[in-house]
Amino acid sequence: MAGAERGPDWSGRERTDGGPPRVIVIGAGLAGLATGCYAQMSGLETRIFEKHVLPGGCCTAWARDGYLFDYCIDWLIGTAETSGAHQVWRELGALDGKSVTHFEVFNRVVDEHGRAVTFHCDPDRLEAHLLDLAPGDAAPVRAFCRDLRRFIATEAPWELTPPPLRTTAERLRTLRAVLPAFRLYWRTATTPMSAFAERFEDRLLRRAFPVMFLQEPAGFPLLPYLYTLAAAHTGNAGFPQGGSLGLARSVEERYTSLGGTIGYRCRVERVLIEGGRAVGVQLRDSSRHFADHVVAACDGPTVLDRLLGGRWSSPTLDRMYGELLHRPGNLYPAVVSAFVGLDGPLPPGEPHSTTYLLAPRTAARLPGSLQGSLVVQMRSAYADGFAPPGKSVLHCTYFSDYRSWKELKLRDRRAYRARKQEVAAFVREFLEHTYPGIARRIQLVDVASPVTTERFTGNTHGSILAWQAFSEAEDAADRLVNRDRMRIPGLAGFSMAGQWTALGGLIRAATSGRYAAQYLCRELGVPFRARPSENREPWHPGKWGPLPRLDRATVGASE
Repeated sequence: MAGAERGPDWSGRERTDGGPPRVIVIGAGLAGLATGCYAQMSGLETRIFEKHVLPGGCCTAWARDGYLFDYCIDWLIGTAETSGAHQVWRELGALDGKSVTHFEVFNRVVDEHGRAVTFHCDPDRLEAHLLDLAPGDAAPVRAFCRDLRRFIATEAPWELTPPPLRTTAERLRTLRAVLPAFRLYWRTATTPMSAFAERFEDRLLRRAFPVMFLQEPAGFPLLPYLYTLAAAHTGNAGFPQGGSLGLARSVEERYTSLGGTIGYRCRVERVLIEGGRAVGVQLRDSSRHFADHVVAACDGPTVLDRLLGGRWSSPTLDRMYGELLHRPGNLYPAVVSAFVGLDGPLPPGEPHSTTYLLAPRTAARLPGSLQGSLVVQMRSAYADGFAPPGKSVLHCTYFSDYRSWKELKLRDRRAYRARKQEVAAFVREFLEHTYPGIARRIQLVDVASPVTTERFTGNTHGSILAWQAFSEAEDAADRLVNRDRMRIPGLAGFSMAGQWTALGGLIRAATSGRYAAQYLCRELGVPFRARPSENREPWHPGKWGPLPRLDRATVGASE
């Protein structure tokens, strides 16, 4: 891809050309790319150093035997052109020239006896279906669907400016948008989904509602369920053409078109600090590159422990990475993914996504399973290009513990590989039981464990989205963004961005890059500028660029 090289020499400590301030960004995930885009739009000169050969971090894909395995996006918030979140994607060029797939069904949940509930995005269809399924649960069904209609009618604002920098007009605009629905937001934000689900007499509904999001994000209240289901109904939670890597490549293209430079296979070993100020970075090859500011848009513990040598922190960061990191419920769980290459079409008449609730004895056979369920997604139905002509892709996932996978790999690599084969064998058997005759059409099963995620992205514990919203970590992250301004007090010239700073989700990661650039521009006395991308060239498969196999990627030892 254009711009994917080391670029001009930044080895000098002092500039002699009188040019704009220079900024180094560590990490080419969505947050790092967004930071670079907004900094370039504002007239700064930036470089991104990325240890991997691809952009996107967790927002990625890999190839095997002609199949493309899309790892990240289940749905993307911000696909409706009228939404505030869409403005971020327009500015980053993320959806340039792309179609977006929308589904009428958000997810289906099937229990071990074959009884199913379908979560239609349309509240009328959902209510009718649920009442037909469980007429004795009319009260909670009608309450949920009534709130869903209210969310559909209420357009929640997307904050494009961090709170400390908002103007009076921006604050008033937010108040006008939030106040009419304040009681709705407050009530649904303080009602745990687990407690709401207990109101159902029907056992399937009690079990199905918490896994409406494919797997259950433990501790979530009603609000995100209603918000996301409403977004799916209004077209604000779709699947973009090109998928996860396509999204990352589009933002990469936007960044390089703005004059930014990305160095791939450029692993940053440490941040250079002189006199309490970050002045640049040192790469694994011992080369040094200097800048006026350094933004770390990568794994939080790696930043503090390795890049900063454990010498810099703050009360907020001490709480996040000292207390909360290892406390259950604060990080999104890790995931096991099994991609299935299928000869022929997808099973007919199936929704694009189904969560299967497993009997305890069946679930016990899934290595590391946390919730006793398996998600099966018809990935070829999301967008074209994920399979060779005449073939299809299924994606099977489940939340998994990290530690057992990590300890096994460190102790016995052969046993670790055998455990991945156990997953593949389980998936083959399960799919054959669910869709009789499909086993003879399965051409390959490619398994990625939590350790794969850790190796591929650097994410601590293989967490897919870092900090979990509505957990103890949310208040600390808000404090880091809003009070500390994404900085470490006492360390000048350095800031942090991304999911390890501002919680998970792709739109949150991209917005954190916008915030980082806004804070940086204020500090440097440079006007912050953002403008929509003008590139409307239709998406085509060539924009994916090189597609390495996961086990051949140059990011560490092979699994």
